[in-house]
Amino acid sequence: MRKIAADWIFPISQSPIKDGVIVLDDNNKIVKLDKKANYQPDEMEVCEGVLCPGFINTHCHLELSHMKGRINTGTGLIPFISSVVQNREATDDIIQVAIDQADQEMYDGGIVAVGDITNQQDTLKKKRESKIRYYSFIEMFDFLQDKDAEETFNRFKIVYDAATDLPEVACVPHAPYSVSKTLFQLINKTNKSSVQTISIHNQETPPENELFLKGTGGFVDFYGGFNISLEHFKATGQSAIHYAIANMDPQHRSLFVHNTLTTREDIQAAQHWSKAVYWATCPNANLYIENRLPNYQAFIDTEACMTIGTDSLTSNWQLSILEEMKTISRYQSYVSFETLLKWATLNGAKALGYDDKLGSLDIGKSPGINLLNIGEELVLSRDTEVKRLV
Repeated sequence: MRKIAADWIFPISQSPIKDGVIVLDDNNKIVKLDKKANYQPDEMEVCEGVLCPGFINTHCHLELSHMKGRINTGTGLIPFISSVVQNREATDDIIQVAIDQADQEMYDGGIVAVGDITNQQDTLKKKRESKIRYYSFIEMFDFLQDKDAEETFNRFKIVYDAATDLPEVACVPHAPYSVSKTLFQLINKTNKSSVQTISIHNQETPPENELFLKGTGGFVDFYGGFNISLEHFKATGQSAIHYAIANMDPQHRSLFVHNTLTTREDIQAAQHWSKAVYWATCPNANLYIENRLPNYQAFIDTEACMTIGTDSLTSNWQLSILEEMKTISRYQSYVSFETLLKWATLNGAKALGYDDKLGSLDIGKSPGINLLNIGEELVLSRDTEVKRLV
């Protein structure tokens, strides 16, 4: 038996334990949560700080890891997308080395599971051998062109078929502004067999809502620049998320990503539509691209199940859930440390359907164990670091 003690244990599923001990069997499965006072000092590994479950990264683009530092910050989403399209190409060797390094970076940073957006087959080899558990979202988009939906679906279906040996795979829509109703239907049909997690980028930039509210704005010009017409598109008069929930399957777990402009009313509409709604925030990516953050108070007030993602190295300086937590704490300090931990662990595990084994320090689980060198005040600082113990 391995016994790890610390100043605080945050099981997440129950109240924090002061001067606690986690007892593990030889397979790193939790068999007991206890108090230091019940053991002799030489029986325990005694740590300073906080013990918590391994982190869950609910939104990443591992395949874009080779693009670190290539894209300018602060441009807004539409110029950012253009830059990604123009700069994405690289040799297979460069891509694979970057994927390996990014996977190791996440593992070393205490991440035990990742919801990963997949457009190509570049990451499949790493996912088959990684120590991290991946939920692969095979992402599809046809730029609101119903006539192209079937051809688009068949092209991405090749990636989906190549990934079916992985533990968790789903076809998912890219974003409300880039997926036609016909493509939504094809995606839903493919995912009908069981309850799955379906990821979709949501309300990341003002032009996204403007497109659906008024039929105008930056996306009309953006698509026009690629000779893609939106003449057939009719504005709904509602924000973008309403188009998404009108075309998604409420029986699946729905993971809305970014939500930079999502309002209290948007959250309530989604939660009325389905009982399995989750939200992913990627604060450093939001700052990298749009220089703005979501209103987290709206999610707290509506009891929304918030999770945390890193997005990709295209739009971030690192792939660290701890750094995402620090950013939220720095800019919206009313979000408590305990709340951030729940977003980073149990909520993320629930969003990916992994909460039977991950996300909390419960007996019978093997969730990984992270040590945070945080003081008695339990406030994240720039100096807070994570050490993966299990």
